[in-house]
Amino acid sequence: MPTRLNPYLNFRGNAREAMEFYQTVFGGELLLNTFADFGASEDPAEKDQIMHGQLESPSGLTLMGADTPASMNLNVGDNISVSLSGEDEAELTGYWDKLADGAQNTMGLNAAPWGDTFGMLTDKFGINWLVNISSGGA
Repeated sequence: MPTRLNPYLNFRGNAREAMEFYQTVFGGELLLNTFADFGASEDPAEKDQIMHGQLESPSGLTLMGADTPASMNLNVGDNISVSLSGEDEAELTGYWDKLADGAQNTMGLNAAPWGDTFGMLTDKFGINWLVNISSGGA
C-alpha cells in the first residue's frame, strides 16, 4: 500500500451519522469501528461511538472520521487533522520525526490496539497530524 495523505474529521457523538451521510455523497465502502471494538472505551456511554471510520470512494477518495471522547477537547472549526498512513515504516517514521520538530506531541508513535504503529501531534504551525504505520495485516 502506498503512503496516503487524507483528511480526518472529528465529531462529538455523531460520527456514524456524518460518515453515513458522506457515503451517500461520495459512494463507496464505509468501515466503522467503535471504541468497544478495540476495548478503548473509558466511558461506557461512549462505547458504541466511532473510534475510527473510513470511507473509500469508487473514484479513489478517502475520508476518515471519529468521535472525540468527552474527556478530550473539540472545537468545531478546527476539528480536522491530516492523516498519513501506509506500510513504509522508514518513510512514515521520517515524516513523523520531521513533523515533530517544535511540535506538541499529543500521542507518541507507538503500538496501537489495532496492531499498527500510531501517533498524533500538533505541528509548530498548529496543524494536527495523525500517522499510522500499518502492520501489513488485512
